[in-house]
Amino acid sequence: MSIAKLLRISRPRFWIYLLGPYLIGSILAFEPMQIIWQWQFWLGFVYFTLPANLLIYGVNDIFDYETDKLNPKKQNYEALVTPAEHTSLWTVILLTNIPFILALYWLNPLTLFGWLGFIILGVQYSAWPIRAKAKPFLDSIFNILYIFPGVIGYTLLASKFNLDWKLLLSSGLWTMAMHTYSAIPDIEADRASHTPTIATVLGAKLTLVYCFIYYTLAGILLAQFSTPLGIMIAIVYGFMIGFSWSHNTAKIFRLYTYFPVLNTIIGLILFWSIVIWYR
Repeated sequence: MSIAKLLRISRPRFWIYLLGPYLIGSILAFEPMQIIWQWQFWLGFVYFTLPANLLIYGVNDIFDYETDKLNPKKQNYEALVTPAEHTSLWTVILLTNIPFILALYWLNPLTLFGWLGFIILGVQYSAWPIRAKAKPFLDSIFNILYIFPGVIGYTLLASKFNLDWKLLLSSGLWTMAMHTYSAIPDIEADRASHTPTIATVLGAKLTLVYCFIYYTLAGILLAQFSTPLGIMIAIVYGFMIGFSWSHNTAKIFRLYTYFPVLNTIIGLILFWSIVIWYR
């Protein structure tokens, strides 16, 4: 399998979804201006680029073939992984993940909770025996996996675990809403392949309502740490849901393609807010 295809499978435009929480968790644990001298920080930074994303999305592509072959976005926006490529992809996933995970755990065993959450939820979202992707509502819950890179970054550098539960819950609700919104463009392909998801059960409109509620709750919880940030998140994502209401799934998919940019901007604002105000 070529490096170019491995990169496509890892979804570079989505790398920020793992790398961003890792960066935020790290700066909550350590002085931002000193963190660049911590080599263990950079080891984690490298891991949450290609290796970690290849784990999450590579496993997803392996187990989603029957759905993916019916999904138009796999022909151009993402990569279709055929059964003949599964063994080589598994090999690359293991070779690029195991050394990093063992090394980072060895550096600080307190990261164990973060690793268990990230690996179990990340793999079992797509893989059997759980395959949460095909279990409506559980598919949404399992996407709290995206908060665990932040937990890993925090425990790796702080050597303790005292993150506020409201901050974790806010982040979890945000990631659940983000995943659920992304399931809307896949409704037709998932129904055609008989793959039940939260979006196929609720339908596009009710799924948008679900996302609106969760984004709003995330904003309310975040407002307890920063009122401007909480209000901004509620307004920005609320507007996005409202804009999506009158559009079909094809147009929602086009809006979804801008998600990485929107989430990166929000993440950068959150990152620098922590650097400036909370240290």
